[in-house]
Amino acid sequence: MPPTAVDPSAAPSRKAPLAAPSELPASAEANVPLHVGVASVTQLNNRLAEYMTPAELKTIKDAYRFADEMHLGQVRRSGDPYISHPIAVAEICAEWKLDSQAIMAALLHDVMEDQDVLKDELIQRFGAPVASLVDGLSKLDKLEFQSQAEHQAENFRKMLLAMARDVRVILVKLADRLHNMRTLGAMSSDKRRRIARETMEVYVPIAHRLGLNNLYRELQDLSFAHLYPLRQRTIAKAIRAARGNRRELVGKILESVKSALAKSGIEASIAGREKTLYGIYRKMRNKHLSFSQVLDVYGFRVVVDSFEKCYVALGVLHALFKPMPGKFKDYIAIPKLNGYQSLHTTLIGPYGTPVEFQIRTAEMNHVAESGVAAHWLYKNQDAALTDLQQRTHAWLQSLLDIQHQTGDPSEFLEHVKVDLFPDSVYVFTPKSTIIALPRGATALDFAYTIHTHIGDHAVSAKINHEPAPLKTELHNGDIVAIDVSDDAQPTPNWLSFVRTGRARSAIRHHLRSMNREQAIEVGELLLEQALISLELPGSVPPTIQDKLVGDTGAKSMADINADIGTGRRLATLVARHIQGLMDATIAASATPSGPVHLPEQKIKPVTISGKEPASSVQFAHCCSPIPGDMLAGNLRRDQMLVVHTSDCELARRSRAKDPGRWIDVSWAQEYASRFNCRISVLVNDEKGLLARLAAQINESDSNIVLVGMDEGRREGPLTELRFTVQVEDRVHLARLMRNVRQVRGVARILRDKS
Repeated sequence: MPPTAVDPSAAPSRKAPLAAPSELPASAEANVPLHVGVASVTQLNNRLAEYMTPAELKTIKDAYRFADEMHLGQVRRSGDPYISHPIAVAEICAEWKLDSQAIMAALLHDVMEDQDVLKDELIQRFGAPVASLVDGLSKLDKLEFQSQAEHQAENFRKMLLAMARDVRVILVKLADRLHNMRTLGAMSSDKRRRIARETMEVYVPIAHRLGLNNLYRELQDLSFAHLYPLRQRTIAKAIRAARGNRRELVGKILESVKSALAKSGIEASIAGREKTLYGIYRKMRNKHLSFSQVLDVYGFRVVVDSFEKCYVALGVLHALFKPMPGKFKDYIAIPKLNGYQSLHTTLIGPYGTPVEFQIRTAEMNHVAESGVAAHWLYKNQDAALTDLQQRTHAWLQSLLDIQHQTGDPSEFLEHVKVDLFPDSVYVFTPKSTIIALPRGATALDFAYTIHTHIGDHAVSAKINHEPAPLKTELHNGDIVAIDVSDDAQPTPNWLSFVRTGRARSAIRHHLRSMNREQAIEVGELLLEQALISLELPGSVPPTIQDKLVGDTGAKSMADINADIGTGRRLATLVARHIQGLMDATIAASATPSGPVHLPEQKIKPVTISGKEPASSVQFAHCCSPIPGDMLAGNLRRDQMLVVHTSDCELARRSRAKDPGRWIDVSWAQEYASRFNCRISVLVNDEKGLLARLAAQINESDSNIVLVGMDEGRREGPLTELRFTVQVEDRVHLARLMRNVRQVRGVARILRDKS
């Protein structure tokens, strides 16, 4: 596509357009689709002219010319000229009224990655701030990453750190992702699902965390449509059918509310709203409801002109309809982490139907929709917005703290994702300062949120003035105080119960940075505690130490203790090994008069969660244990614990040969979310059957890791297909197998433990 640039000699008029249709060469105008070329530039110009000066528009015009020239001849997968994408991204940013530097970065965001434009050239043309924004938005071109996942994690790390320095980076990136999601239909199905899953896991939570609720909801629904198209279409069809039935009900509620508020002298704008498709789907799934059971598909938003009238309007609504107990939330007094403020109440409307109301001021409504982007709209430093900016700054600063403590990109992304969960609890310091934490956070998370030094030296907590362990889970309204001691230090077992990314990264950083002497001391203490729990002496005899060192391949007992102290070995497994060596030593010292009878000991099983490091715990490939299975563990000579199901045939044979190396294992109360499991499906060899099976497995909320066919195991016209799938537990597996069994052409299905 020829560049659609303005004549450089033309003098810019006040709020002049970037490129008017008449300024395009005839050939360009003929070749550019109207909706992505001329029209989009005109729309962008008109939107920018609402709030920018002529000087700002001129710099943006220059950026547009340069981007158009750089992307000359480049087309998108859809066939549209590539320049249509930067224009669309800039237009989304203009809806948030971002400044000229951000709009220029939106227009230029792909020139470094796609056209090899150097940062120095951008600095010379457009200045250092714009060049830094574009650099933060550009992907990495390094090739030394060992996997796509590692490469992607490094991309996210770079983007988030750039965002921590300038929040405009993520705003432009979110606009970029939104337009890509809107035009994702041109991609292959595999790429659509990958991009949609990435959007749901990373970009949707970031949008929510920054308070960009309109963007958050649209990205959710677009991701849902590409991840689960059949479910999305089914729910959309059900909503269309339900609209006619509920129109009369919605109209009746709307008129009643308007009349009641008017009688009370409250001026308010009232609008009905519909839950998003993904919101309905999530509620159906989480609460195991059918669509007909989700009654509050519709809700109402009441916008008033002052803070006080929010509560007056609430009283009017509660007098009009009866409130549902436990369904009132005051996010005005205690805003959400992203600055969102509103009153939420659910009332029993006509015909006994639950109806949700949200009550807020116009300023609160704007922040609710635009979040941190509202900073560019309101030039006066409104108190609520200042608080929002402080909250956002604190979170962005925490990203830098995590980066300083974490060297691995994948680990950094893991910590950040933990902090992006929307659910939160609100607790108080002894001085009544409100602290927001993710749901499930503990007193130790609270300590690290206050300050890393307090977390590192925490010894206990007081919750509501009562002593409590550091691992105690916090609830809304708790008053929390932390007791510290200079002698206290983080231990590896803290990682098993902290919830926030900041706490987890700080603990890991401390453990990694401990000098060898400290690590040995911590390891000795943990091993001593593990031995005492097995009713063994806390100290290990020198002869047993020598045998342990020989069995494990370590150079010395100090190495073993250092590994325990830094989390590379599990103290409970080392203690079990020592127990076996001591029993063998006692048995070998039996006198000719008869064998030595060892006292019976009550041995607690080792608990596992699936979150242990791969260097210390592995799940056997022969039987692929999942939560709900009875377990048995084989303690190898290198201290690796290999976990089998208790009925595994290979485990039975191995246990019969060497019973001393087998220990009891059980599942922890909380475990990892997904485990690999194999299923064998005997099917009729029909056209399209594999696609139907894959769709049913996907509909059962399971991911296919591997699929294969055993040609050597045919039974007449039947063929055996083998799938490795990811499930949560035995209940999830049973549901998946039940659903697969209903697929036409399936003769038999069973779990494969061979």
